[in-house]
Amino acid sequence: MFFSGDSSIRKRVDMGGRSSKERDRQKLVEQTRQERKRRNRLREQTSAALTIQKFFRGRKAVEAEQAKVREQFFTTYGRHFQNVDRRSFGPDSEFLRQLLFFFDAQNVGDFSALVETCRLVQNFVRDTGDAVSLFAGMDYSSKNALVDYRVKQLAFACIQAVHQNRNQFKAQLLITPDESSLPTIILLEAVVLLLDPKLPWGCKIVRHLLQRNIYTLLRGIVLAAKESMKICTGKASSLERLLMLLISHVGHNPCTCPIIDPRWSFSSQILTIPFLWRLFPYLKEVFARRGLSQHYIHQMACVKNHTNVLPGDISADFPVAIDVAAVMTFLLQALPPMKSSNRESKESEDEMDVGDEITKKVVSRDLEQQISNAIDARFLLQLINVLFGEISLVNHSCEEGPDDKEVAAIGAACAFLHVTFNILPLEHIMSVLAYRTELVPLLWKFIKRCHENQKWSFLSEKLAYLSADMPGWQLPLAVFCPVYKHMLTIVDNEEFYEQETPLSLSDIRCLIVILRQALWQLLWVNPAMPPNVMKPVPEVTSHRGQPLESTQQRVSIVTAELLSQLQDWNNRRQFAPPSYFHADAVNDYFISQAVQENTRAYTILKQAPFLVPFTSRVKIFTSQLAAARQRDGSHSVFTRNRFRIRRDHILEDAFNQLSALSEDDLRGLIRISFVNEFGVEEAGIDGGGIFKDFMENITRAAFDVQYGLFKETADHLLYPNPGSGMIHEQHLQFFHFLGTVLGKAMHNYLNDLPSLDPELYRHLIFLKHFKGDISELELYFVILNNEYGEQTEEELLPRGKNIRVTNENVITFIHLVSNHRLNSQIRQQSSHFLRGFQQLIQKDWIEMFDGHELQGSLDGLDVDDLRSNTNYAGGYHSEHYVIEMFWEVLKSFSLENQMKFLKFVTGCSRGPLLGFKYLEPLFCIQRAAGSSSEEALDRLPTSATCMNLLKLPPYRSKEQMATKLLYAISAEAGFDLS
Repeated sequence: MFFSGDSSIRKRVDMGGRSSKERDRQKLVEQTRQERKRRNRLREQTSAALTIQKFFRGRKAVEAEQAKVREQFFTTYGRHFQNVDRRSFGPDSEFLRQLLFFFDAQNVGDFSALVETCRLVQNFVRDTGDAVSLFAGMDYSSKNALVDYRVKQLAFACIQAVHQNRNQFKAQLLITPDESSLPTIILLEAVVLLLDPKLPWGCKIVRHLLQRNIYTLLRGIVLAAKESMKICTGKASSLERLLMLLISHVGHNPCTCPIIDPRWSFSSQILTIPFLWRLFPYLKEVFARRGLSQHYIHQMACVKNHTNVLPGDISADFPVAIDVAAVMTFLLQALPPMKSSNRESKESEDEMDVGDEITKKVVSRDLEQQISNAIDARFLLQLINVLFGEISLVNHSCEEGPDDKEVAAIGAACAFLHVTFNILPLEHIMSVLAYRTELVPLLWKFIKRCHENQKWSFLSEKLAYLSADMPGWQLPLAVFCPVYKHMLTIVDNEEFYEQETPLSLSDIRCLIVILRQALWQLLWVNPAMPPNVMKPVPEVTSHRGQPLESTQQRVSIVTAELLSQLQDWNNRRQFAPPSYFHADAVNDYFISQAVQENTRAYTILKQAPFLVPFTSRVKIFTSQLAAARQRDGSHSVFTRNRFRIRRDHILEDAFNQLSALSEDDLRGLIRISFVNEFGVEEAGIDGGGIFKDFMENITRAAFDVQYGLFKETADHLLYPNPGSGMIHEQHLQFFHFLGTVLGKAMHNYLNDLPSLDPELYRHLIFLKHFKGDISELELYFVILNNEYGEQTEEELLPRGKNIRVTNENVITFIHLVSNHRLNSQIRQQSSHFLRGFQQLIQKDWIEMFDGHELQGSLDGLDVDDLRSNTNYAGGYHSEHYVIEMFWEVLKSFSLENQMKFLKFVTGCSRGPLLGFKYLEPLFCIQRAAGSSSEEALDRLPTSATCMNLLKLPPYRSKEQMATKLLYAISAEAGFDLS
């Protein structure tokens, strides 16, 4: 600083309030700490230098000793082993001890000495057939420790020598033992000889090799062998024989082999080699043995983190991903199904279904859990993304067929997933595939291109998983259909119809055609097995791929399920003509076959009824009902069940009186007489019309939401009331009774959640599209039921109240909530209803129709159809002025009044499924008065419902006719009008 002119020294003040002494003390402490660290580093460096020097001097001393022993060895036994005989391999000889001490795989002389040693071993054993006496002399038990040590070291030295010189001799590595003069063959065959399971030291050698991470060396050898591309066919190579002995050792008892680190295991080091089975086809045969496959499945299942286990040289290797998928397919295929894999199908079955119990062999819970943990969401994402990653980057035109690389990736992924679907619980993997991968759009593009370019035969030739008789389209459809079906369960209307994701509507129309043709091929043209043995799916036993029948049956099931779901979407808002779902070859022969059990047509009606046009199914249903009535006809002639029913207590009286009837009595004739509110029996003889009226009134009473058995949606559809038990003590018996007596009705069909519970639907859609962290919403896997003010909490998963909803599991949460609301909550009521219904109408018959078809066929009145199928009597004819007025008046009625009119004249407010020409007898209009006097014209129209007859006076004006008709059909006076 420059002198300022002020000679005084100003005191420095620390504005932080600390004294300079304190600051200096902290600085001193820090300097001391740094000095201590420096001295520690110097000590560590000095110690390390001493260790390195000690090791270096030790190695130099060992090398000097090895050189000395090597020189002594060759002096004693000769450079060409001219002084070596059988006794040189005995326990008292120095031959093996010296060789194994100085052996260096990089030394050419040592390598040649080891090859000659192995050649002599093989010759001596071949001459005598006894390897034990060669190494142990006459008494192995007393010298087993020394002998075991020598053979272990010899076996490892041979493999180490091959590995060290693998690039030099890579053309020899896949040669068969016939070329016994080649160095690598001699070395490998010596190890094969020593690993003979009959020898006493076999397990000890394997144990020693595993401890030395032998599979890492063998991996290097195999990868070098692949580069030569010299593969001999017809026999197993020496390298393959060695691998076969090593992997099969796990089946030996007793076995003391250690549990090695998964990083150095056979599964990680060998099974991950690209195209392994092409190199070693006989190894695949050995690997397929049940005990071995189970062992290695268990070994892989126990791995917690697959990323750290795989060798570093395969991090982004596309062929490796294909082979990993192939290996896992091969392993999983050997397993029986898991106990929980059928849980989803069991829940979907109705409680009343009774079938043959099929005993299946299943995987233990412990192994199932381990495999499920191993094939988790992260693993699936990695595998699918690697397999499909490069495909998605290439923009193929529709005119191009798939190339070999694409076929290999699609085939490996589909084979693995197809087997996985049959083994693992679907709930663990479907959501990942549907919502977190591009599997659906990519697989669809592949299917579409193959279809449009007729490349399916090409696919059959390229996919190793497919048998020669299996069409190429079966495997992609076996994976695409269940994943896309799962995705559709949570796609909302806006996504499907407006945004057209994940597939456009034009693509879906094309998909429907492909699925329809495939399903018809599977079920009609070329069925896998006779219809009467369609179930169950056979257990997979072949290691070359699933049996044709098993895969074909599985594909037919998932294809039918997806087509049925697409038809449901089409019913909600039509995007394709109904004929898109109909097979072209349905004819009179098909219809005649469909009514007979154990025929292909009958099977199609059960599994895929939408393939058959609606009118054809109605004809089949009608013929089935007629046949049933004919079988029960003789019984009904002699059975007369008459019941008096009070109109104002119709449901209670019917329940009390008809519930006691047997199934045969219910099929017979039932006569009804109504009692009015005054206790007087109404006029009229039940020739069938009164019973129809009785059925109509039961429907009206039972489905009235005020009665408490059913609830109404926002779209005025009915569904069983989950809280019906809180209103009626015998609510389940009522549901059973309704199903029994309403043989011509079906329980309501829940199209979707928006109709049933719009508020819950909006909340679930909000969750599905929520962009933030869902866990912050504090949702758990529980649902709150609120019926008539009583709230109950129900867990959607075991311990669900402790499982928070996150971005990873929100799709599962949405599925569980929807399933609870649409199915689980009303399962009891629906099951009892169906039990009663199926007493009279076979389940197979009604399953020919979906809910939309049943609902649509029952709504409205086609006046023109009724007019064209009407007879006239009493002087009326089709051109009579009264008849002309009548049809004009009927057309002017509202839909509600038209249905009332139909009920008034036929006893039922619904017409026949196929139209009024099937009404028996045909509708008839008869003149009711002989004259047109004022007294005659003042009469009300009357009817005879058992004859479908309307007695109509000759009214003079449309106004008068409309007034009289409306009064008659709305009076609800029963049969007192007669």
